[in-house]
Amino acid sequence: MTSLPDSEMTVPDAVDHRSGRFPGWWVVAGCFTVLLVNSGLAFYGLAVYLNAFSNEKGWALGTISFGVTVFFVVGGVVGLWIARLIARFDVRYIMMAGGVIAGGSLALLGQVETQWQMFLVYAVFAVGYAAAGLVPATTVVTRWFHSKRAVALSVASTGLSVGGIVITPFAKRFIDEYGLSATTPWLGLVFVAVTVPVAWFMVKPDPEAIGWAPDGQRRAVGEVAPAVGGTTFEDAVKTTFYRAVAVGYIFALGSQVGGIQQLVKLVEERTDPATARFAVTALAATSVVARLVGGRAVQVMPMMRFTVVIAGVQSVALVMLAFVSSTVLIFASIILFGLTIGNLLMMQPLLLAERFGVRDYPRIYSRSQFVALVGVAGGPLLLGWLYDVSGSYRLPYLAAAACCTVGVGILSLAGPATATDPV
Repeated sequence: MTSLPDSEMTVPDAVDHRSGRFPGWWVVAGCFTVLLVNSGLAFYGLAVYLNAFSNEKGWALGTISFGVTVFFVVGGVVGLWIARLIARFDVRYIMMAGGVIAGGSLALLGQVETQWQMFLVYAVFAVGYAAAGLVPATTVVTRWFHSKRAVALSVASTGLSVGGIVITPFAKRFIDEYGLSATTPWLGLVFVAVTVPVAWFMVKPDPEAIGWAPDGQRRAVGEVAPAVGGTTFEDAVKTTFYRAVAVGYIFALGSQVGGIQQLVKLVEERTDPATARFAVTALAATSVVARLVGGRAVQVMPMMRFTVVIAGVQSVALVMLAFVSSTVLIFASIILFGLTIGNLLMMQPLLLAERFGVRDYPRIYSRSQFVALVGVAGGPLLLGWLYDVSGSYRLPYLAAAACCTVGVGILSLAGPATATDPV
């Protein structure tokens, strides 16, 4: 694929806007907002729903954690399909459909009465989550920005953390007060009401379709856009760099997602429900600041070295969470954990876009995300099972720290993201 297909070039707003303001940052704002809702009601929200199912239904934590595993497995598989759809259709249609599917399934989540119903609803929820998630959002941003890509991705992906600050605590508060069945229909409505109009009006599929080059450069009238550059999907997946990133992120993201999904219950057990509600806010707020700083830092520091350091810090934070019991030390550990979350997640698409370019980015990133799914889906399940076995969170979080340390070692083998040799 050397250029965008006709379906992307003939969208309704494919007109000459060169006389106006560069819309790239408006697109970033749109992706930020979609990811804010997606994260607040899905990624971070899963920890709230896990805790609510445990409290309201009395189901084993391992069983509920398996529902989270189903969610991430289905989301990863669907992500591969989403990457192919992005190459054929206006990405806004995909994001809008994702918002509708996710909102509808979230509305049904509180109505489940049996465990198999929970698994089914989580599976459908994951389809919407993937369609309105990182694969389409980061694809759009990488099209609009090349030299300013690190900053643009850091701003857009900050929506993931802001969702944990703005939306998740309110979701937990209302679920604590009114229960899952009464609250989730309203949460589903919010998902649809925000995602659909924002995706349609703010997200533009590609700069070339409306007369712009990436980073705000103007195209002269009649100027032909150059072919989209980058490594082909087939060549990229054969490189040591790709393999190290894909496998390393199995352990880095697996430990991270497992730690996040169990965090609300950990804090609630060691303190109280009100403090647990604030834990997600503290985690996400720290992630916001750290990600914005990280977006600037990788412009002057080697990207892979930065990623390895961040993953190492995450290992330390997980060890601390295994042992601390006082409120002050718990939040110190959460803040350290938060410093790593946003940056580690941001670096996966950024590393791949930097090394392999835009040409086959959706397929390259979605495949890497699919490989990392082994950890993302297995992390919550592993920590939930270890909790059921041991009766505390000490062993689960130590296991997460050990997995993250393995990821650090594998990522160290990747080599620099700016290397020109694909082998």
